[in-house]
Amino acid sequence: MDPVPVRCLLNSISRYLHLVACQTIRYNPIQTRIGNVVHLLNLLKPFLDEVVDCKTPPDDDCLNSACEDLDSVVNQAREFLEDCSPKLSKLFGVFHCELLLEKVQTCSLKITGILLQLSQASSSVQGVERCMEEIECFKQERTLTEHINNALRNQTDDNDDLDSIIQMIGLVSNQDLLKESIAVEKEQMDQLIDLVSCIREHMLKTEFLEVAKGVSTPPYFRCPLSTELMVDPVIVASGQTFDRTSIKEWLDNGLAVCPRTRQVLSHQELIPNYTVKAMIESWLEANNITLAVNSGADASSIANNMGSNDFNRTESFRFSLRSSSFTSRSSVEAGNGFEKVKINVPASVSKDFEIFELSSQEQSYTHSRSESVCSVVSSVDYVPSLTSETQSLPMNQQSYSEASTNECSVQTMMTSHTIKLVEDLKTGSNKEKTAAAAEIRRLTINSVENRVHIGRCGAITPLLSLLYSEEKLTQEQAVTALLNLSISEVNKAMIVEAGAIEPLVHVLNTGNDRTKENSAATLFSLSVVQVNRERIGQCNAAIHALVSLLGKGTLRGKKDAASALFNLSITHENKARIVQAKAVKYLVEMLDPGLEMVDKAVALLANLSGVGEGRQEIVRGGGVPLLVETVDSGSGRGKENAASVLLQLCLNSPKFCTLVLQEGAIPPLVALSQSGTQRAKEKAQQLLSHFRNQRGARMKKGRS
Repeated sequence: MDPVPVRCLLNSISRYLHLVACQTIRYNPIQTRIGNVVHLLNLLKPFLDEVVDCKTPPDDDCLNSACEDLDSVVNQAREFLEDCSPKLSKLFGVFHCELLLEKVQTCSLKITGILLQLSQASSSVQGVERCMEEIECFKQERTLTEHINNALRNQTDDNDDLDSIIQMIGLVSNQDLLKESIAVEKEQMDQLIDLVSCIREHMLKTEFLEVAKGVSTPPYFRCPLSTELMVDPVIVASGQTFDRTSIKEWLDNGLAVCPRTRQVLSHQELIPNYTVKAMIESWLEANNITLAVNSGADASSIANNMGSNDFNRTESFRFSLRSSSFTSRSSVEAGNGFEKVKINVPASVSKDFEIFELSSQEQSYTHSRSESVCSVVSSVDYVPSLTSETQSLPMNQQSYSEASTNECSVQTMMTSHTIKLVEDLKTGSNKEKTAAAAEIRRLTINSVENRVHIGRCGAITPLLSLLYSEEKLTQEQAVTALLNLSISEVNKAMIVEAGAIEPLVHVLNTGNDRTKENSAATLFSLSVVQVNRERIGQCNAAIHALVSLLGKGTLRGKKDAASALFNLSITHENKARIVQAKAVKYLVEMLDPGLEMVDKAVALLANLSGVGEGRQEIVRGGGVPLLVETVDSGSGRGKENAASVLLQLCLNSPKFCTLVLQEGAIPPLVALSQSGTQRAKEKAQQLLSHFRNQRGARMKKGRS
């Protein structure tokens, strides 16, 4: 019998080798890995030629199946080469090549093992054995995948794996880092996006950026996206500050999420951060640094104007920069329109600046990979005390001393005011308690510093006690103040340690619509932290209350509950608990496009399909037809998650696989495999490959 699968494989290998010979990829790490793939295929090819040339070629189903698997991998490798472009993420390119190389090695070993069993002549046996041994002994250098896994596990300042990745990928300039950030975001691979975020933070912490000889740029004046000195700092919808040139390039590439918090940007307006700009100008003036550039020039052009020796990197600088500046929807409802705030800037900046803080009742929030509640405006994450700066400056810098004195006065007043508020929360009348909670809510709308300060002054415990108040207004003000405080990373642990879970569940069960929404949003905010996810998940009442809101709440309440449950479902033990609380029934209902909940519902279902109970409930609840419909006509993210759920169903149950096929899944999956996001394409291709394998197995069983 003519060995068709072997012939097809040889044809694919020849096409691939020809394409490699014609290709001119200049990026060495990818070249090296492609060369390794070529090496393995060249080892195997002579033995496949012998099979085809044999007068009585072996008709072996295992060999045919193994050749089909390798044929699929080689075609994937060919498609990668054909699609390869200078704009491709270097990280993704190397990562993908390593995966392909590993698959080629695995399939080649399987084929040589089968050929060894089929060989009759001793000379042929010896040749196959040598080939098999060489393929088996082939080892990659320490792979990028290993470095990535180690780097994400070991997120410390002394992270050798991150340094190795930076060297391996060749991120030699700030512009390289910006381009790679944009390219990785377009690939939509969570692991690589997290890695690039770690690299940016690592560079901010460990690399010393000099703008003049002996003068280093403070990290809080550097753009979190490009790590360069911010020339024109602007605020995006998430509340984060970036240099205009860098974030504009990010947005111009069609990216609609914050590079730092990962939340979807509700708008793409860039609001000038006059406070940070004034501080940078004052710092430059204090250090006698003049930037001879035109307005609107980017940071890289500044570097060129300063000369190659002015931007020096050393390994001696360590600085921790953490971001938690996002603002709750309910907080901004306290204000209306624009609130004008006067801020006194040091005398060296000649005039006062007016900061406009946007407030909007329409502000909402959604979950993403590391979701946070939306914020409209904030400034830099952390600015050191001006008092400490004054000690190291020349005596003629009186402006800093004046600013330091003013700041101390403000801080003293703030502390006194906070202590009074906490006392009112503890011992005041009902009216005073409500007013104090409302004032804390107002103070924590946009201020990162106020959240931390008020949390440390002991406001959390008395606010929690107010959640049991029979006065709905008091309950609402208290839960919203806690929502604002929970945004701070410092406060998340303190709130849970103070026993917040039960009071928040009480509000979910007894409050009005607004308080229920904000209680769910608070649980969502707290569940960003792994330990908190575990503690909230261990409270069955919390999960049941969230599921109840998911099924019976307002649209906003449903979204808040879905976001909180999504975070909780990241912890494996919580998946079964959420399923047992009957969440799947409501989530399947939400797959109806008319309910505006498809993306959130299918994202949570993708997590819950990771456990057997979840898969059973999805099928039992009639989810398969709606999932196929989502693959066909949903959003990009919705299609990806729907395909992920279907893949889990099919891989774990032939019965479910048959059901998916009966619902007509193949046409939309074929379309998705060609035009979806990178992850969606992979899921669709896995499903289609699984369908082919299942069909082949049934045909083989029928013949036997």
